[in-house]
Amino acid sequence: MTSQTTIDAKGPGDEPPLAPSDRQPGKGLRGHPWFTLITVAVGVMMVALDGTIVAIANPAIGDDLKASLSELQWITNAYFLALAVSLITAGKLGDRFGHRQTFLIGVVGFAAASGAIGLSDSIALVVTFRVFQGLFGALLMPAALGLLRATFPAEKLNMAIGIWGMVIGASTAGGPILGGVLVEHVNWQSVFFINVPVGALALVLGVLILLDHRAENAPRSFDLLGIALLSAAMFCLVWALIKAPEWGWGDGKTWAFIVASAVGFLLFALWETKVREPLIPLALFRSVPLSAGVVLMVLMAIAFMGGLFFVTFYLQNVHGMSPVDAGLHLLPLTGMMIVASPLAGAMITKLGPRVPLAGGMTATALAMYGMSTLETDTGSAVMSVWFGLLGLGLAPVMVGATEVIVGNAPMELSGVAGGLQQAAMQIGGSLGTAVLGAVMASKVDSDLPANWKDAGLPDLPPAQLDQASEAVQVGVPPVAEGTPAAVAAKITDVAHDTFISGMSLASLVAAGVAVVAILVALLTKRGENAEAGAGVGHI
Repeated sequence: MTSQTTIDAKGPGDEPPLAPSDRQPGKGLRGHPWFTLITVAVGVMMVALDGTIVAIANPAIGDDLKASLSELQWITNAYFLALAVSLITAGKLGDRFGHRQTFLIGVVGFAAASGAIGLSDSIALVVTFRVFQGLFGALLMPAALGLLRATFPAEKLNMAIGIWGMVIGASTAGGPILGGVLVEHVNWQSVFFINVPVGALALVLGVLILLDHRAENAPRSFDLLGIALLSAAMFCLVWALIKAPEWGWGDGKTWAFIVASAVGFLLFALWETKVREPLIPLALFRSVPLSAGVVLMVLMAIAFMGGLFFVTFYLQNVHGMSPVDAGLHLLPLTGMMIVASPLAGAMITKLGPRVPLAGGMTATALAMYGMSTLETDTGSAVMSVWFGLLGLGLAPVMVGATEVIVGNAPMELSGVAGGLQQAAMQIGGSLGTAVLGAVMASKVDSDLPANWKDAGLPDLPPAQLDQASEAVQVGVPPVAEGTPAAVAAKITDVAHDTFISGMSLASLVAAGVAVVAILVALLTKRGENAEAGAGVGHI
């Protein structure tokens, strides 16, 4: 590679940027590497937390706003899609206008959108402001990584990124616990209101501590058509997956959206080869390990986020747990991710990513298979084993993604690769919720009529059967007011058994995805540029 990127810690119009070797250690708070890490961690924690904290609040949101399963899915999907589609564009905005400014704008916008969700009184408004949350969150994530790369010297950068990744993993896994406490003791709105003071703290820290860093050869244009094509393709794909249970997989509308999505991705790929400054430089994918790392992140997120979506309904609606109890039952998952992340980082440093990543996805596959065996009366100890194994499996993938994806990218494309890493995870989470939601809906629609009849319950008209099916998909027995206790008990048994059959199939699909990810992990290797870092300061 002949191009060389330097980092400018001064604003426009100041002295020319210094080469990394000419920089002096930062004095005081501003620009201090470890204080910078703390600052960006607060902002990133807010974004990562919102990826899963809403899962525990979904039942309460659905009850309060009378939302259907597909609408609840869009609370998650709208956030993930907006975040994923915007990440790479946001990274380029940071390169062009400065990562510090981009980070601070993202913090303010994310906190404001969160407050607006808490004040919303309809599911449409919640979904709308979740889109804004995703857009501003996208400004935060690449800017945070860009600030770390520009602040830490090469020999400390991997450690900083490892801690940064651990914060994301812990926040992602800790969302259900914090969400459970807030939903039970306050209300579902507090799940979003909490971001306002956290955002204020990140803003104050950012103003006092962060130092501006800009690439000398920053982009001067933006791939607007590429953004539009990728967004349209992703929307068509996920919309088809969500609506398929309602329309039917053989329906023309379902396949129209699937075909439109495929055409959109094809046009996007063709356009990216022609535009001067593409949204995603396709040259990145000439690296087999990098491509494998991106696919691995997508598959991991499909299994993890898609599976977690139904676990919260299982704990609350089938086992009758409070939101706090449901969150505490997921503590083995959270704790194992926190404990295993630094251990996984040390193992990856010593052995390279291939063995830890393949081992992690093996543990994930076993955990998802174990979750497919859960019953209505499964005890907490058994659940804890599978949840803990899932956390153990996810940790190496979370920590190893930076080395596999960013480390295998050329230095001048490392910022784009960092955005691609995060985008892969967010897209996978959105697809996981949609795919496993479609599996659940199809299984419930298929099994409920026969189970209902076998229990000796009176036949339901088609409209009432559809309503009952929607309730059962989230584990809620469709018991009408005034139903005799004996009949209500039968309906509850049918609903829970049918829900369990749907969740079991969805978990098996997730396990199958994890098995494919094991094979993909075998294609990864240590990044050729893993030792290269910003090197713009000394600690």
